[in-house]
Amino acid sequence: MNMGEQDQEIITRLASLCGIQRSYWDIWGNVHEIQVETLQKLLAAIGVDASEPAKTLERLERLSWTRLAEPVLVETIGRLPEYLRFQLPNPTGDNDEQFAEELQVELTIEAENTASTVHSYAPEQITFNKARRIDGILYGRWSVPFPGGLPVGYHRFKLSVISPRQEHKQSIAVIVCPAQAYLPPSLRENGKRAGIAISLYSLRSQRNWGIGDLGDLKEFVRWAIEFLHVDVIGLNPLHAISNRQPYNISPYFPSSRFYRNFIYLDIEAMEDYHSCPEAQDLVQNEKTKKLLERLRGSTLVQYEQVAALKIQVLERVFQAFLQRHWDRKPKRTERGKQFEAYMEQEGYMLDEFATFCALEVFFHNRNPNVWVWHQWPEPFQDPHSMETERFRQTHWEPILFYKYLQWQVEIQLQEAQDLATSLGSSIGLYHDLALGVDPSGADSWAFGDFFVKGVRVGAPPDDFALEGQDWGFYPPNRENYRDHGYELFIQEIRRNCRAGGALRIDHIMKFFRLYWIAEGQSAAEGAYVENYYQDLLQILTLESDRTKTLIIGEDLGTVPPEVRETLQSFGVFSYRIFYFERDEQGVFNDAEVYPQYALAAVNTHDLPTMAAFWTADDILLRNQLGQFPSQQEVEAALTRRREEKDRIVQRLVASGFLSEESARDEQTYAELTDELHEAILGFLLSTPAKLVILTQEDLFREIKQHNVPGTVSEYPNWSIKMKYSLEQLSRDAEIEGYIRLFRGLVDSSGRGLFAPA
Repeated sequence: MNMGEQDQEIITRLASLCGIQRSYWDIWGNVHEIQVETLQKLLAAIGVDASEPAKTLERLERLSWTRLAEPVLVETIGRLPEYLRFQLPNPTGDNDEQFAEELQVELTIEAENTASTVHSYAPEQITFNKARRIDGILYGRWSVPFPGGLPVGYHRFKLSVISPRQEHKQSIAVIVCPAQAYLPPSLRENGKRAGIAISLYSLRSQRNWGIGDLGDLKEFVRWAIEFLHVDVIGLNPLHAISNRQPYNISPYFPSSRFYRNFIYLDIEAMEDYHSCPEAQDLVQNEKTKKLLERLRGSTLVQYEQVAALKIQVLERVFQAFLQRHWDRKPKRTERGKQFEAYMEQEGYMLDEFATFCALEVFFHNRNPNVWVWHQWPEPFQDPHSMETERFRQTHWEPILFYKYLQWQVEIQLQEAQDLATSLGSSIGLYHDLALGVDPSGADSWAFGDFFVKGVRVGAPPDDFALEGQDWGFYPPNRENYRDHGYELFIQEIRRNCRAGGALRIDHIMKFFRLYWIAEGQSAAEGAYVENYYQDLLQILTLESDRTKTLIIGEDLGTVPPEVRETLQSFGVFSYRIFYFERDEQGVFNDAEVYPQYALAAVNTHDLPTMAAFWTADDILLRNQLGQFPSQQEVEAALTRRREEKDRIVQRLVASGFLSEESARDEQTYAELTDELHEAILGFLLSTPAKLVILTQEDLFREIKQHNVPGTVSEYPNWSIKMKYSLEQLSRDAEIEGYIRLFRGLVDSSGRGLFAPA
């Protein structure tokens, strides 16, 4: 074996040590071996020098010996480790027993909301395990009994080891988790529930400002529970976005996953609005009234215009708040103290987000061509620079403004959840957590070290995208997350569990692995990189249990069976889509095949509505958008669709939900007929899946879908409004039949909130 081959073998070992998989199976059953050049690029992106692979490999392998202990331990209650291990240098190479007698080991345990406890270990409790010589120094691995009786929660171990020549100290984050995620009482044993999903921006009403808001959400919650008897109201991600069309309005490409979009505020319901004549005058003047009328009447959501108007009004509302509740320090009002408490609870994360928002406006106002933080003066690209800190001090008021907006959003969102539970819902709002964040957004600015630059996340080639997909955002730096005790991940889950009873995690495969594409390479040349999935899933169970939140993992695509088995073992619900539930021969699964611990739905935000699927409008649309390379491909897609519809009809007939007569009627294949609509809904609600969610588009047989993958400006993604207004929902005879049908099916399936036992 020549030197080149040796280096290649070492690079492969390096990649494996860093979680980079050497090969993967594609959806056609082919194995793809990752080229050494790709491995080198990915290693370089995570800061691993592959130019001298042997030295780098040795350095990484000895890391576990040269640090006192691991930075974080994530354990399960009832299965805590027997020993706490640590490493020490023994420069003298003395006898291990003698060395152990000279060691002094002390462990201080800081738990949540309890006093610290100190454990001192006698020499006989200190056990030598093994040794290794590194750079001429002998390192020993030792262990002491792991503290017993630790409760579920977050703990801080402060380990102190005094050897004959020096003292060694390290802080260790210890996270003790329940065995499984939270399961609401209503879903235990044989419990089942149903829900309706909406995109909040799409709600239309006679009172909103051209976009669905949190006031509309309350009305929809009231209607859905009363008229549909559903327990769950699903929402699109409400993450903060830049509200600039068309590139910065996707809820799945947010500026921040920790904070929400202020555009959803119901301003006229805000307490401070009612004490602000300036804001009321602005809203009531003729120019604003005409603008609001136009925004409400628009068929599409006009994000930039709505956001600009709301900011103008909110700035006035904020000034009223400052004057009445804030500027009286130290004698602030009770409301001012509530805002203080909110900011104290949020801590540095809110400060970073609000500072980013203020800087973004500041630099754009100075130069309208500055759109992203990479265009800011270099010192301000660093959230910790002296210049940024000076900005915080001199521009405290606009920073405080953006903190105030988040406080108000959280208040209104919690009111919607409280309304749902007061009306009898056991789950209420069902939130959605996006996979990635915009590289030009707040999270990437504030927490840049937690992302791997020079790499983008995507997907390998498949039937939908023959060249693969590049999603345009950075993957997480797993080592940095781990070294910091997973604090950023904990906050991400915790914040998205607020004001709700369920959380959908988009592409939960990210806990296991993500497909990385190196800068300068195509999507087809990427590789999968693993994550510390056991740690992440255990922490997920802890946050789920604390917030009493059901967790649904979006596990679509090429998902190995062992991944779904692992998710189920942690109590994470699977996400099953009617279109995709087929066997290896393409035959649609019988209802009984659906897993019990799952959410079943007809489709997702990236798929055609039920009506569009049946008329093949989605295929015709993709053809209009130039997504097919030839007319032959279009015809092939239409042929496949006819075959799919035929198989669906066969399944519905075999399962007793569709008559043989309808199956012979050509009209059944031409459009979504009444009987076919009822059959699909009835089938889905009959499955063992504990949750079944229907989108409002599928309830009302809407053709338009909210997002066409592979498009940005070519299609009005994330902007299409609901077919009916909120006012129509409860009094329009046209939709009464849809409501009666779905409510009847929900109640008869035993999923209805008010169905008789």
